[in-house]
Amino acid sequence: MKKTKPTSGKRSSAKPAKKPVKMAKKPTKKAKPASKPMAKAKAPAAPAGKPLPAQMLDLITGYWTSQMVFVVARLGIADLLVKGAKPVAELAAAVNVDEQRLFRVLRALAPAGLFVEKSPGRFALTELGGTLRSDVPFSMRNFALMMIDDYNWKSWEKLLDGVTRTMTPLEEVLGCKIFEYLHQHPDKLKVFAESMSSISGAECPAIAAGYDFGRIRHLVDVGGSQGHLLAAILQQHGKVKGTLFDLAPVVAQAQQAPLLTAPGLAGRVDFVAGDFFAGVPQGADGYVMKYILHDWNDELCVQILTHCRQAMAKGGRVLVVDNVVPAGNEPHWGKQLDINMLVLTGGRERTVADFKQLFARAGLKLKKVHATGCPLSVVEGVAAD
Repeated sequence: MKKTKPTSGKRSSAKPAKKPVKMAKKPTKKAKPASKPMAKAKAPAAPAGKPLPAQMLDLITGYWTSQMVFVVARLGIADLLVKGAKPVAELAAAVNVDEQRLFRVLRALAPAGLFVEKSPGRFALTELGGTLRSDVPFSMRNFALMMIDDYNWKSWEKLLDGVTRTMTPLEEVLGCKIFEYLHQHPDKLKVFAESMSSISGAECPAIAAGYDFGRIRHLVDVGGSQGHLLAAILQQHGKVKGTLFDLAPVVAQAQQAPLLTAPGLAGRVDFVAGDFFAGVPQGADGYVMKYILHDWNDELCVQILTHCRQAMAKGGRVLVVDNVVPAGNEPHWGKQLDINMLVLTGGRERTVADFKQLFARAGLKLKKVHATGCPLSVVEGVAAD
């Protein structure tokens, strides 16, 4: 679980140019899905040659779709359609809502590919819509609930202020930092934790396969939450010993969870409570952190990285698992997530150049960026001296 901050033009030279940071190719081996894709109705194809004003209209009204996805996720409509198409009247009665209003929402979501109207007033679930089921691996239902929930939505309303002023919109809306708010609202924290777990289920095996963690003897998962990444790494690399490091309440939960106490992992994991702004466990030869640095500004990231560099054994390495934002105009999830960090945490997604600067300030040298079978990369740093 990530956590809150404690209160608390160069002259040319004759030197040869530095070698560029190596970008590792994506591994050809992909993580196996937990189950076969559902055989559902196919979504309609997007219209070709759409006029530019109409394309812009889709962008402007995109939040309409987001809110409708939230509604069907909250009502659990996907779960009701697991066994096949049903009439809207039956669906409405099951969730105690108005039949005609629910019909209008499902009809509007059908062109987006979530549902198909098989006959008048009778809808079926598509494969895309099936990702909102609560009983499937990598379910997106809780992520939809979290991202479109009140505190996220109200914070995004302040994006203009976040761009025109030096402030974090969520902190202005809530009067506190996001992780303080979540710990004050256990129901919101539960949805947040479950949404992160569902995403981790898809990402962590790809990360574990995308870097040679087998070269590490002792790996500390910094801010490791419930241990999804550490468990995936230890399962794929049988000789690695692990330490889960996080805040005391989070570690207590992790010790009761089945992830790191499963057969083959028990006895290979230590649980250590602490604050990564104050320090990290000493003496390991690997320190990994997933979705940690993107929560924080540069100064706080340098603080975390410095603690890792000071604690690691000789020859050790720091492994930052985050989006690495590419140059150019091609789509990348990190470019979108970066704005969410601006709104919610005051953090950011970073480029290779950004990571090089952070590492240098913490006494580290960026050795290599390892692409994985998911949008995240493993950014590897070693001691600079």
